[in-house]
Amino acid sequence: MSAPQSPVQRADFDQFMVPNYAPAAFIPVRGEGSRVWDQGGRELIDFSGGIAVNALGHGHPALMKALTEQASKLWHLSNVYTNEPALRMARQLVESTFAERVFFANSGAEANEAAFKLARRYGHDVSGGSRYEIIAMINSFHGRTLFTVSVGGQPKYSEGFGPKIEGITHVPFNDLDALKAAISEKTCAVVIEPIQGEGGVLPAEQGFLQGARELCDAHGALLIFDEVQSGVGRSGYLYAYMHYGVVPDILTSAKSLGGGFPIGAMLTTEKLASHFSVGVHGSTYGGNPLGCAVGSALLEVVNTPEVLDGVKARYERFRTALESMADKYGIFSGVRGMGLLIGALLSEPWKGKAKDVLTAANEEGLMVLQAGPDVIRFAPSLVISEADIDEGLARLERAIARITQA
Repeated sequence: MSAPQSPVQRADFDQFMVPNYAPAAFIPVRGEGSRVWDQGGRELIDFSGGIAVNALGHGHPALMKALTEQASKLWHLSNVYTNEPALRMARQLVESTFAERVFFANSGAEANEAAFKLARRYGHDVSGGSRYEIIAMINSFHGRTLFTVSVGGQPKYSEGFGPKIEGITHVPFNDLDALKAAISEKTCAVVIEPIQGEGGVLPAEQGFLQGARELCDAHGALLIFDEVQSGVGRSGYLYAYMHYGVVPDILTSAKSLGGGFPIGAMLTTEKLASHFSVGVHGSTYGGNPLGCAVGSALLEVVNTPEVLDGVKARYERFRTALESMADKYGIFSGVRGMGLLIGALLSEPWKGKAKDVLTAANEEGLMVLQAGPDVIRFAPSLVISEADIDEGLARLERAIARITQA
């Protein structure tokens, strides 16, 4: 008989963990749907979705079933072999998108790492080495590896790690003239988030994405869409590029893709995929049977008119309530986003105080996010009930009333 496990508490984080995070004072231990309970039994409503990850909330029966069934069969093989869940999920992604080929990874950063490496490999192969420059957007975020953090347009994440990767240029988001001035025959790729997530929940303008596509075509460069945060139903479309009608050459996906199980994917065309021949790139865990079984089950649920139309309807419910709070308390200057990736911009007197709003919301039993110091971000379950939306918004209003009237 095994000895009972010793209890853990929040202080253990400070004692045992690397201090690169600053987690909340409470520890969630159980979740069901869009409700979470902490160690003390306190219930919270989850508007954070694990940072746009828990696409179907906590403990969704379809995902639980897929995971437990696969867990009883096969956990891991490595890519010396293929497996049925990976093949099934790859087929689903190809049949549902522009893509013809899929590469599986463990995370959004790894999916982007693969995308950027493929773009440079393609540029090398077609130019003999002269086409390697990548153009990304200011305030973009693409992951935490040295390559992805260098492509990301937020210096606070990339400084202090020695020499940066060369050949990366940043231009202002939604500034087509700046992109036109930067692109050249040396450009192998332009990288854009259709909705900037960490940069403040800022959707791209239609003309900017369309113009980027035309510039890439004119200069022989690839267009990469980072849909790690905006993808898998989050925008009200399976992928946000479908809303814009602008098709990329490479698309990256993660976060919601596994509904909480770590998985990422890079989607591309057959022509480009051929530049990743055997041995050029790889991942030990990429295409793991557990992750792909869960991801496949999630796609079956999310990629339906009922869920995607429901996301659009839920956006309107959030927007109406948040705009009402803006009028009543003066704390927000606007609401932006798409689907269930929503940003409420803090008004001038509240700029820089997003963390204060998060803390107050936690105290009222609500989990929300920030996107920088000036934006409150909402990324709940795509199937969150109207009752949970209304109760969560009521808790948010109590928090706002308390801090604005203090």
